[in-house]
Amino acid sequence: MTEVVAALIWDGDKFMICQRPAHKARGLLWEFVGGKVEPGETKEQALIRECQEELAVTLEVGEVFMDVVHEYPDLTVHLTLFHARIAEGVPQKLEHNDIRWITVDEIDAYAFCPADEEILERLKQGF
Repeated sequence: MTEVVAALIWDGDKFMICQRPAHKARGLLWEFVGGKVEPGETKEQALIRECQEELAVTLEVGEVFMDVVHEYPDLTVHLTLFHARIAEGVPQKLEHNDIRWITVDEIDAYAFCPADEEILERLKQGF
């Protein structure tokens, strides 16, 4: 099982979503920013590193919002989604195809990675 972390970053009533690069698995689907936990890292350290690499921002990581296990045809992920806020920097598209800030009401307008579906349902239900 692959340990994956992601950030739920709010700006007022909108949260950040990122579109995966076209050439990667699940290309052009939307997701929360994050990535794999490397050996020797805590989940929080991995999330901070991933956001520096992918967005050029420094995160302040908070509590876990929720975690899910999802089986894709090519891998099984244990995804832990943390509440987080940008402590420093402005998000840049260093890896993603696009970055958007959306409201909960706009979720259905985007095609997300299947692992995020359960999280999105919880957001739509108001946590």
